[in-house]
Amino acid sequence: MEPESRPQLRARRTLAGVLGALFAAMLLYRVLHEGHLEQTALFYVGIPAVIAITVALTARARSTTGMVMASITVALALAGPLLGEGIVCLVMAAPLFYLVGALVGLFIDSGRRGDGNGRMNLFLAPLLIAAMLEGTAASLPRDNEVSVTRPIGTTDVERALAAEPRFGPMESWFLALGFPRPLRAEGTGLAVGDTRKIFFTPRRSLGIGAPLEPRSMTLRVSERSPGRVVFAVVADTTVARWMDLRRATFDWRGGELKLTLGYRRTFDPGWYFGPLQRYAVSEAAGYLAKTFAP
Repeated sequence: MEPESRPQLRARRTLAGVLGALFAAMLLYRVLHEGHLEQTALFYVGIPAVIAITVALTARARSTTGMVMASITVALALAGPLLGEGIVCLVMAAPLFYLVGALVGLFIDSGRRGDGNGRMNLFLAPLLIAAMLEGTAASLPRDNEVSVTRPIGTTDVERALAAEPRFGPMESWFLALGFPRPLRAEGTGLAVGDTRKIFFTPRRSLGIGAPLEPRSMTLRVSERSPGRVVFAVVADTTVARWMDLRRATFDWRGGELKLTLGYRRTFDPGWYFGPLQRYAVSEAAGYLAKTFAP
C-alpha cells in the first residue's frame, strides 16, 4: 500500500479538523441548551470561537481563516435542519459567527507567520472571554423603547384603533428577511380591558419534517385617556423567542400619530443584538403606524 502524499495527508487532516470543530460546536450547544444559556453571549461568541480554535489545533490548512469560514458556513447550514432553528435566527446570528471566527482565524494565521503581530493574541483572549461572559455575569441595559411619528391627515385614528385592523403588505426589506407578518386580528374597542388577538404567518422551522407552528399575539388595553391608548402584550408566540415585547402606546394629537413600542432585549451580546433589535422594532413600529394612519 503506497504511503499518502503530502497533499492527501493535509486534506485528511483538514477534514478531521472540520469534523472535530463541528462536533465541538454541537457539544457546546447541547451543554448551553441544557443550562438555559442559549440566549447569552456564551452561545453566540463561544461557539464560533470553539470552531475556530478546534480547526486551528487539528487541521493543518494553509489558511486557518479560510478553514474557519468554511467550517462556520457548514455549521450554519446544518444548524437549521438539526437544531430546528428558523431562518430569522440564522440570518441574525450569521454575521456575528463570521466576525468572531474571522478575528480568531486572522490572529492565529498572523502568529504562525511570525510577522510581528502575534502579540495581539495576548489581547484577543481577554476580549473574547469578556464578550462571552455578557449575559451570564453582567449585561448592557435590556429595557428599550422605540418611537415613530406619522401625520394623521384626515384619518380618524381613534376609530381606526377601535376597529379590527387591516394589515397591508410588508414593505421593509429587513422585516422581509423572515420575520412574522400579521395576517388578521380579532377584537375591538378601546376601553380598559378590551383585547386584540393578532394572527401571524406560521413559524417555518428549518428542521427536517418539522410542522408549521401557528403564531399569535394577544394585547389588552391597559391605559386609556383622550388621545392616548396603551396596549399591554399579555401573550406572545410570535417574537417571544427573540425579544420580550411589552407594550404599544398610541398618542394622536396635533395632527400626528406617535407610536411607541416598549420591549426588553433577551439576547446577548447587547452590542450586537441591541442595534439589530432596535432597528427591527423601529421598522415594525413604522409599519404599524402606517396601518392606522395610511
